[in-house]
Amino acid sequence: MRPIVVTTSDASGGTKNSTPVIMDYFGNPNVSLQVVVTGSATWTVQQTLDNPNAEGVTPTWFNHPDPSMVTQTVNRQSNYAYVPVAVRLQQTAGAGSAVLTVVQAGLNQ
Repeated sequence: MRPIVVTTSDASGGTKNSTPVIMDYFGNPNVSLQVVVTGSATWTVQQTLDNPNAEGVTPTWFNHPDPSMVTQTVNRQSNYAYVPVAVRLQQTAGAGSAVLTVVQAGLNQ
């Protein structure tokens, strides 16, 4: 999978969520994550097993199980050893921005 990049910015007025990154949940379970912060931003990586594109579905989002990807303010890298259906970046504070890059191994898209 080519890297997919989503961004959040300026959550000083309230929480901002990125567009969900839909994973190939039939694909390789090795998923790399990287978040890079510019300015001041508090962020969390979240995942769901619900399909956010399915009609009538409101996904239930869960914080990443790695505490280094939850309520952070600095650059971080982590991974999944399993494939969620979708991943997103949530920014809860700060006027800066955060960029989430997601790479799933073994795909040529």
